[in-house]
Amino acid sequence: MNRSTVVLMTAGLAVASLCANAQQTPTPNAPAKTVSSASSTSAQGSLPSEATFNEFLKHMFGWNQDLTWKVVDIKPSEAAGLSEATVIFNTPKGQQATRIYVTGDQKHAFTGELVPFGVDPFAEAREQLKSVNGPSEGPKDAVITIVEFGDLECPACKAAQPNMTKLMQEEPKARLVFENFPLAQIHKWALTGAKYVDCLGRANNAAVWKFIATVYDHQTEVNEQNVDQMLKGYVKDAGGDPDAIAACVARPETAKRVADAQALGEKLGIASTPTFFINGRRIVGFSANIPYDAVKSMVDFEIANTGK
Repeated sequence: MNRSTVVLMTAGLAVASLCANAQQTPTPNAPAKTVSSASSTSAQGSLPSEATFNEFLKHMFGWNQDLTWKVVDIKPSEAAGLSEATVIFNTPKGQQATRIYVTGDQKHAFTGELVPFGVDPFAEAREQLKSVNGPSEGPKDAVITIVEFGDLECPACKAAQPNMTKLMQEEPKARLVFENFPLAQIHKWALTGAKYVDCLGRANNAAVWKFIATVYDHQTEVNEQNVDQMLKGYVKDAGGDPDAIAACVARPETAKRVADAQALGEKLGIASTPTFFINGRRIVGFSANIPYDAVKSMVDFEIANTGK
């Protein structure tokens, strides 16, 4: 069996699994965005077209009548010589965003995540994450920082919450920062929830963590129609001022802060929630897909080796 066959079979298996441990970015209604400026294509030739990708996917997966897809973005990869497409696959079991990379000669493709390389592979992400200013817990001079990009309406974020709570209890040398990344196209009240997190976090850092936990506990009870009423109640339960927080939620500067957090997440290549960065190391999901002990070992390793 040649290498190309192995790669494509692996891609098929990855798509078929449709892991439900992280909430994926939704399928836009607009056609796929294709970047094709002279500066972006001169080093690697022209980008594959959306039509080419769809024909490729039809030949690879057309046999599976339960599987549909949408090519949502085609652009030069951050890795020189490769094109990168984001494809949303759908089955009755769920939805998953997958990146497909194509070589410059357009003869080979592979899926997966590009992993940073070098003597300190997570340094660039750590540098970008220095700008985070969401609510935090743990010492400000902590040895390591864990940044969570989350969405209050995301079931996978709720599933990860007990593991993260346990981790912070067992890792007193770690600091956790929560950054908003609402998937507003599929979660109808997530953007409102993000604004409440932003406002309450700035007014009362201790209360916001109680608020987040309470929202997750009652996640299925909140909807687009009752969101303000319910979230104001959870603010009060957490020890905040509901009317003051609601007034803050309505201000344009609050929407801008949430948008800035989303822009940072997009710059870091986030496609699903929850996504965690442990001293710059990216972890997607934190429930059934990744064992608790594995993540704790990563944190212990970073604590032991920071600065070495």
